Amino acid sequence: MAAQRDSEPGTAEDGAPSEHAATRRRRIVGRIIGVAALVAFIVAAPAVARLLDFGVRVGEGAAVESSVEGFYGSATPTPASTAAPPGTIVRSEPVVGAPDGATALRVVYHSTDVEGADILVSGIIVAPSGQVAAGTRTVVSWAHPTTGTAPHCAPSSGIAPFALIEGLTDLLADGNVVVATDYAGMGIPGPASFLIGATEAANVLDIARAAQHVEGIGASDRVVLWGHSQGGHAALFAAQRAATYAPELDVRGVAVAAPASDLAALLQDDIRDVSGVTIGAYAFNAYAEAYADRLPTDPLSTILSPAGVVAVPQMAKLCLLGQNKELHDIADPMIGSFLTADPATAPVWSELLQENTPTERITVPLFVAQGAKDTLIRPTVTAAYVAAQEQAGATVTSHVYLDADHATIALTALSDLRGWMRTLVR
Repeated sequence: MAAQRDSEPGTAEDGAPSEHAATRRRRIVGRIIGVAALVAFIVAAPAVARLLDFGVRVGEGAAVESSVEGFYGSATPTPASTAAPPGTIVRSEPVVGAPDGATALRVVYHSTDVEGADILVSGIIVAPSGQVAAGTRTVVSWAHPTTGTAPHCAPSSGIAPFALIEGLTDLLADGNVVVATDYAGMGIPGPASFLIGATEAANVLDIARAAQHVEGIGASDRVVLWGHSQGGHAALFAAQRAATYAPELDVRGVAVAAPASDLAALLQDDIRDVSGVTIGAYAFNAYAEAYADRLPTDPLSTILSPAGVVAVPQMAKLCLLGQNKELHDIADPMIGSFLTADPATAPVWSELLQENTPTERITVPLFVAQGAKDTLIRPTVTAAYVAAQEQAGATVTSHVYLDADHATIALTALSDLRGWMRTLVR
């Protein structure tokens, strides 16, 4: 989202509001509406004070939002010949609106993409206030659910950068450092990452590495991975790859809520509604970019209708928070006529979906939470994943919450998650 920096922000030469400024204002209002939905959920929490504190922090974020873009725009990828080790922080700045008793940094750090190339990725590092000895605190690496795929959809860049870190306040109260990647291509422009396992995994692990470079917060090499929905997909891939990609990290366990554990099933089950079309658009656009050398020329036309081919790049520029109406306007007419072939069986597409489905046995303790009322990630799909992991010999703690749906599952599972985490770091 571009910042206005002239002497009269938001005006054209004739004094009328500029088209750019009007668009920006609409996005800010949309984000506020999206955050308001989160507030509506939080109001059900026992402590009204938490809601009031949340509102204050959103206001602080809104006040500084226009100045944030420069943080991302001034970072450029390092040439491979001078690439720094993954996890190296390029730059950082304090973030306003952190929960009481905590401090936060917005960071740009080195990571890698699906090809192993050096890239820059943005995110947030949050720690309890007060300096402690090095190596004191466990690092919880949070992988966020889908917010979009464009740079301006990055959670760290919005007016409420902490709102989507589910369980943040409680995890900090338990004495953890919490880190949250934006994923590649979000915040910092870069390669696609949406449901691309290797890229997501590297981003999740490398921000845990980055935390160890921040003086005074006590981040240790002990890491717990925690993710929801798309973030569950990212966390599972991070757990699969940690031993070879980041062997110096002591990954104690991985927790997921309604994870995207079967990409073929996800696209088959959900492509008949707006959410499914949106997820499909994000995924197909990302794969067409990341795997251009493997897919045929004009790859979208091999699985999508002509209208779908036109719509996908348009939808990939839009965020779930703040631009939901625009997504609906594009997706609604295509429900039932988006696909012309099943990507789960189409040449090359099927191979890519399989490669990016987390099928390897998880070798650290695994916590899985699923809502019985979830219509996006089907309970049967998660149950099949749990059964496969148990059959493979993984140590699995699994909970199904009867009244939880896709939106509420991560917070619903939080009490059980915290208890499980305590068994990992004794």
